[in-house]
Amino acid sequence: MKEENKVLKMSQGLIVSCQALEDEPLHSSHIMAKMARAAEVGGAVGIRANTAVDIVAIKEEVELPVIGIYKKNYGTCPVFITPTMTEVDEIVASGAEIVAMDGTSRVRPDGTVISELFPEIRQKYPEQFFMADVATLEEAIEAERLGFDFVAPTLFGYTEETSGKKIADDDFALLRQMVREIRMAGVIAEGNVLTPEIAKQIQQIGVFAIVVGGAITRPQLITARFVDSLKGNS
Repeated sequence: MKEENKVLKMSQGLIVSCQALEDEPLHSSHIMAKMARAAEVGGAVGIRANTAVDIVAIKEEVELPVIGIYKKNYGTCPVFITPTMTEVDEIVASGAEIVAMDGTSRVRPDGTVISELFPEIRQKYPEQFFMADVATLEEAIEAERLGFDFVAPTLFGYTEETSGKKIADDDFALLRQMVREIRMAGVIAEGNVLTPEIAKQIQQIGVFAIVVGGAITRPQLITARFVDSLKGNS
């Protein structure tokens, strides 16, 4: 049975992304679990985490619902966020309340597109919550049609069609369109939420919840912004 009450409690709150890839200083399941605990103490309503091992460690540390992903590269394929059924299986098994995956229209490592793969996933896991990371309004609408529970513009700026764009460049127009057009799925804001002021602006658009990652949990990026500012680069 879906843990609906636990997930719905995330409404209007802050979800903190606790991730550190292998080449990052804080790469460690233990550290990510402590980062999640710090986020919980600070008032976060949920955690977004990468890989089953991190998710298991985080769930031992906090009571918050987890949006789980598995970033895995398959050669030159651009789809790497929970790209195949194999990764979906691992994240479901980890106990993540929500499984997030690339919901763009791009061809996946196994040669399928999301409209072919997701019906199989939904049939296999009918009670699991799923979130589609998309780049366009059209992809969000398709994800809702396919039965995703949540959609987010996570990949806006990272696909060929949207390359180089930032979610705030046009006064959050994509988020506004998604909130207006998406009726059944919850719209979660994610991407380039760098300050509390930006988060507040986004909240007023009417999204279900807001994900913040690098601005909270990647000290190397936070440090770089300060250094660039002091050097007059921003």
